[in-house]
Amino acid sequence: MHIDRRMRRRMWVQNGLFVVLFLAAVGLLAYLSHSYQRQWDVTQNTRNSLSEATLNTLRQMPGALAITAYATAQDPRLGDVRKLIRDFLAPYQRAKSDLALKFVDPSEQPQAARAAGVEINGEMVVEYGGRSEHLTALNEESVANLLMRLARGGERLIMYLDGHGERKLDGGANHDLGDFGRQLQLKGFKTLSLNLALAQDVPANARALVIASPRVDVLPGEAAKLKRYVEKGGNLLWLIDQEPLHGLQPLEEQLGLVLTPGTVVDPSAQEQKAPPTWALGAAYPQHAITRGFNLITVFPFARQIGIMEGRDWRATPLVEVAPRGWVENGPLNGTIAFDKSSDIPGPATIGLALERPMEDRGQRVVVIGSGHFLSNSYLGNGGNLDLGVNIVNWLAGDEKLVTIQPKATIDSSLALNRTSAAVIALGFLLVLPLLLLGAGALTWWRRRKL
Repeated sequence: MHIDRRMRRRMWVQNGLFVVLFLAAVGLLAYLSHSYQRQWDVTQNTRNSLSEATLNTLRQMPGALAITAYATAQDPRLGDVRKLIRDFLAPYQRAKSDLALKFVDPSEQPQAARAAGVEINGEMVVEYGGRSEHLTALNEESVANLLMRLARGGERLIMYLDGHGERKLDGGANHDLGDFGRQLQLKGFKTLSLNLALAQDVPANARALVIASPRVDVLPGEAAKLKRYVEKGGNLLWLIDQEPLHGLQPLEEQLGLVLTPGTVVDPSAQEQKAPPTWALGAAYPQHAITRGFNLITVFPFARQIGIMEGRDWRATPLVEVAPRGWVENGPLNGTIAFDKSSDIPGPATIGLALERPMEDRGQRVVVIGSGHFLSNSYLGNGGNLDLGVNIVNWLAGDEKLVTIQPKATIDSSLALNRTSAAVIALGFLLVLPLLLLGAGALTWWRRRKL
């Protein structure tokens, strides 16, 4: 093919036009990337993105959020601490545009660091609504707990009945609720014990009272105080086990509860290599406590709970278990099998949320047919902690603040042996450049022949 001067000129024009358009496209992309930022998290479990629960907490925080990071430019152990903090907080700043971050070098301004109570390099002071908290850990759960505390605007007092062998919110025994109590404190609640044999009444500033399976009888005078607390509109979380009510029958009657004898048996638990007396919660009717909740929960030795009709309470089931199981009224040793003459077929409701209007506000009560599910022994199973915190949030009137569902860092690191690392290095440093050079040389040679 013969190329004359006219055709050669046309090819030059075409090539020049292509270069101009290419440079214009690159410039346009650069402008758009500066003006409009879009990011995609391609990690296996989106560990570089904020969870919906954290985003929801940020949405409940109108107004500016200020973070002052007391960090040096370089740390002998951590390197560039400021970059670590800046990168970690970037998703929070994208989610909340009025989150302001500033740095103070504690080595250059030691007096400011001492005045702020800063003790370690990289410590941050988070301020919101006239309140402040210190943050020393760069993980989402710590930040979310801190944001919850600030969003509440103050501590919420949660009291628990004591003096009768109940499960304690500060206890360390396996049957106690100490781990759960510590989690509540991290999220802005204050927990205190209440002995009604000594106290005149339940304090008026208590957001909720927890009754967790007394082992000895509650005195009639104490039961009268509990009834009076409920009559006045007090919020209540009642964890009921298989044991007798030990003097709390008046409270059962006041709430209109129907406590079915027997233990829930769930074949689904057996299929998961768990005891059949573990009821697995997977179905949650619509309620503010369970909205968007999809974690499996574990309720050991659960009992079925119902409510009488004709009462002034509006009852909503919270947890339904054992759709293929039953309520066992026989002994639990040996082989457990359904007996249609004495057992009750599932599904079984083991959690209820009760509400009724009062003069100036609504009253809220939650009854769960298993005190084990929040105990130190079982709190770490499935979503038990998340559900428990959601229950207390709802009772305290903070149902918009939900608990964090931690994400495991499945793909946080990549381990390569020497052979794999050598292959990748040769591929990118030698093979790929040679292929590009070869492709360029072949194109040049073919054009020369034209």
